[in-house]
Amino acid sequence: MNKTDEIMADRPKRCPTHPGVMLRETVLPALRMTVKDAAADLRVSRQTLHRILAGTLTVTPQMAVRLGKFCGNGPAIWLRMQQAHDLWMAEQALKAEIEQIPSHAA
Repeated sequence: MNKTDEIMADRPKRCPTHPGVMLRETVLPALRMTVKDAAADLRVSRQTLHRILAGTLTVTPQMAVRLGKFCGNGPAIWLRMQQAHDLWMAEQALKAEIEQIPSHAA
């Protein structure tokens, strides 16, 4: 097994949860907040927040800063969740092509 195979073996078998789904299913219900109120607190439009909650809009570094302040847990966790989700999606989309690229160790 080469280094790339080892790295790929460490990847989850299912797509990591989009941070918007976590926000929708866990955070907002725990806070008993509506999307309208959360969007107002975050200083973003309801449409923007709805797209994040639906998992169709990426959590940017700017949004991660907002979410980190809103939730009190800092921006890094929101960026890590987004990165894990995006990386998994890219690996799945490029799987066949990536298998054709040789690995070179320096």
